[in-house]
Amino acid sequence: MIEREQSMGWLITRRFFKHKLAGIAIGVLAILVFASALAFVAPYSPTDQEPTNSFQKPGIQHWFGTDELGRDIFTRILYGSRVSLTVGLLSTFLSIAVGVIVGALSGYFGGWIDTILMRITDAFLTLPTIFVLILLAGFLREQQVPWLQNSVLVVIIIIAALSWMWPARLVRGLFLVLREREFITATRALGGSHLRIIVQHILPNCIGPILVSGTLQMASAIITESGLSYLGFGVQPPTPTWGSILSTAQNQVFRAPWIAFYPGLMIFITVMAINYIGDGLRDAFDPYVIHAD
Repeated sequence: MIEREQSMGWLITRRFFKHKLAGIAIGVLAILVFASALAFVAPYSPTDQEPTNSFQKPGIQHWFGTDELGRDIFTRILYGSRVSLTVGLLSTFLSIAVGVIVGALSGYFGGWIDTILMRITDAFLTLPTIFVLILLAGFLREQQVPWLQNSVLVVIIIIAALSWMWPARLVRGLFLVLREREFITATRALGGSHLRIIVQHILPNCIGPILVSGTLQMASAIITESGLSYLGFGVQPPTPTWGSILSTAQNQVFRAPWIAFYPGLMIFITVMAINYIGDGLRDAFDPYVIHAD
């Protein structure tokens, strides 16, 4: 039995938390997730309008102030964090899943399979992202399909559909290297099937880079969702999102700057935290750094 101090999992965990900013980022993200999960206990509704309380400055009653319709900004940001984190997490999971499958098949089998899959990947990479995002958002929302009427789900599908190419290329490159290693040749000689070699022998050696790529994907997805909502093509009202709050604040930026400041600050903090977690994972999975410990 391998001692805990000598196990790879323990070394990776220890190395990750030696990255102080990554440890702090984990705490910040945990607080944000906890706060968004308990948003329902907020004293105000994210959608109820109170015109008599419009443009209230941040204070004891309204921590982040109110907007032009008297809605509490703090409550709306809490509910908006649910949307941003959900979109970021699920779209990243879908894009990574598709990218891993495409990259694994392309890198492992090579030949005509690699050629076809990589040409499809290249075709997606040439698409003008913003234009396609807006076009797909409008098209899917017009479809008379019940499960597509959920604007959050539409945004998740759109972002995932336009972001799987980078993990696919990453995984392909890793598979091209790993498939030539001695332990893979030995597994083939022992009669190991293609599926077993891919799932049990090559893919576990790609987990580190995939996780790091996933953090970058999630940060990008949150920014993309906020941008779409800001332009009016993302999650639709009355669901509050950080991007939609920023959109309503653009005409009030001098009269009520807090309306734009706080959702912008939340986007900045969240994306920075995720990026620092990615830095910690990169250091933790570096085999040379791990063995140096």
